[in-house]
Amino acid sequence: MTYDDEGTQHAGRALPGLPAPPPPGVSALPPGTYDGQVVLVTGGGTGLGKAIAAEFARLGADLVIAGRKEDRLKAARDQLAALGGKATAVPCDIRDPERIVELFDAAEAAHGLPDVLVNNAAANFPVPAEEMSPNAWRSVVDITLTGTFLVTREFARRHLAAGAPGSVIDMGASYAWTGGPGFAHSAAAKAGVKSLVESLAVEWGPYGIQVNGLVPGLMPHEDMTADIRANLDRASGDRGDDDHGDGLDRARDQDARQPALRAGAPRELGWAATFLASPYARFITGHTLVVDGANWQRRGLVSPPVVTVREQMGRGPFAP
Repeated sequence: MTYDDEGTQHAGRALPGLPAPPPPGVSALPPGTYDGQVVLVTGGGTGLGKAIAAEFARLGADLVIAGRKEDRLKAARDQLAALGGKATAVPCDIRDPERIVELFDAAEAAHGLPDVLVNNAAANFPVPAEEMSPNAWRSVVDITLTGTFLVTREFARRHLAAGAPGSVIDMGASYAWTGGPGFAHSAAAKAGVKSLVESLAVEWGPYGIQVNGLVPGLMPHEDMTADIRANLDRASGDRGDDDHGDGLDRARDQDARQPALRAGAPRELGWAATFLASPYARFITGHTLVVDGANWQRRGLVSPPVVTVREQMGRGPFAP
């Protein structure tokens, strides 16, 4: 079996896979859909969070992006402001309820009450469960699950007080359904996020607040973390001597591993987010939308040999 740029070869026949998306800069909704609205994106300074924010900006939204690294936030703010409405960057550690209050105060002072909240901030790194320290567990769960809840709670409290409708989008992960060997902390946290989506949609629906989830597949971008790049290198068979290989380039090697025969584009996640929070999706709530080309649902006719997490990560036998 061989692969080329035109698709996957099976028995001499090229398979096309799912079509490529429209080019960057194209919007999925009518121009001005978010004119006069404010969108708050946590983890909005890099990667998929920034890509989501960009699509809201193209549709006229004013943006507030939050994160822990001020330099990245400021750079992203300038890029996003060039796409449409105004953009404000607010440093924030979402594990701290007081900082979250300050985040919303700053957002309201700059633009008014946010109409849309995108909870994109999360933490993750691969580690065998038997080696996971209590601090590693707390770090991931506190940011991914507790932080998501605290930010969402503050959004809802202000909307309930104002009697205003709103829309929340929580970033999820497919291993909320399947579990994630090597990522027990993150999988447990994302399962909690999925449950929050379903619980809060019912609780706050009577007040006009939508709550939905959004799950990305493999969507290579320049801000991929070192552990994600390393995972791509391992999956591609890279055994180089550098720190993390060239995971962004290696991501192209993953096309043939996707049912779509291609990886996703970050803007495709942005289009999904702008739809879920739009007037055209008002009756969609409590739902988690997976945007991954069906990759998480794939199954082989024959199960592959079991390879332990330790082996996959190149670690020897566990030694207490």
